[in-house]
Amino acid sequence: MKVLVPVKRVIDYNVKVRVKADGSGVDLANVKMSMNPFDEIAVEQAIRLKEAGKVDEIIAVSIGVKQSQETLRTALAMGADRAILIEATSDVHNDIEPLSVAKLLKAVVDEEQPQLVLCGKQAIDNDMNATGQMLSALLGWSQATYASELDVDGDAAVVTREVDGGLQTIKIKMPAVITVDLRLNEPRYASLPNIMKAKKKPMDEKIPSDLGVDITPRLTVVSTSEPAERAAGVKVSSVAELITKLKDEAGVI
Repeated sequence: MKVLVPVKRVIDYNVKVRVKADGSGVDLANVKMSMNPFDEIAVEQAIRLKEAGKVDEIIAVSIGVKQSQETLRTALAMGADRAILIEATSDVHNDIEPLSVAKLLKAVVDEEQPQLVLCGKQAIDNDMNATGQMLSALLGWSQATYASELDVDGDAAVVTREVDGGLQTIKIKMPAVITVDLRLNEPRYASLPNIMKAKKKPMDEKIPSDLGVDITPRLTVVSTSEPAERAAGVKVSSVAELITKLKDEAGVI
C-alpha cells in the first residue's frame, strides 16, 4: 500500500508570532520555520504503518515556496521514502488557499495512485481545517477526521476520532483521506544517520501548471491584528460579590 502525506512549512510552534506594524500580515523576517505539528504526526503514523508491514511506500508532498524543501527533508529523515515539492509561489507571505492545495493534491493522487492520504487536521498558521475534507470531496473518497487512533484492516481503516463529549470509532473503506489529531502519536526525532540519508532520497519538483491546476487566489486578507490583551483579574471580598460580578459584568450567569 502506498501512502501520501502532505506536509506544510509553518512558523515553528515555539515562536511568538508578530504582526507587521501596518497590519498587512505576519512578520516572517528571521523567524524559525518548521513542519506543521499535525503533519509531523501524520508522517509518524505513516512510518508506524510501514514498520507494521501494512505500508510499502511513503510519499511526502509539500506545496508552497522553494524553502519547503527543508520540510520535506525532515519528513525524509523521519522515514518517508521520497518527496514531491510543488513550488506554487516565490513569496513566503503568500499562503496557498485550501481549495487550491486540495486540487494540487488531487492531481498528485491521480498520478501516484496511493490508497491512503494521511494529513494533519489543520495548519497552525491559518487554522483553516479544510484541505483534507476538500480533497476527500474532490476524489470521492471516504474520509475520517480528528483521528486519535488509526489501524488498517485489509481494505478498510478503523479510526477513533475525537468528537464533542467523547470518542467515536468508525470503519471506512479505502482509498481514504484521514486527518490526524494531536493525541494520535508522539513523532520521533530524526537521527543523524537518517538526516544524512535523506539528502540522497529522491525529491521531484513541479509547478502548478505541470499539474494543470489554477491557483489564482479567491480570498483577500483585509487586515491582520494581534489578539486582544487579557484584562487583569480582580479580587472579591465575598461569594456574594463574586456572583454579582459574574451576573452583572461577565454575564455568564
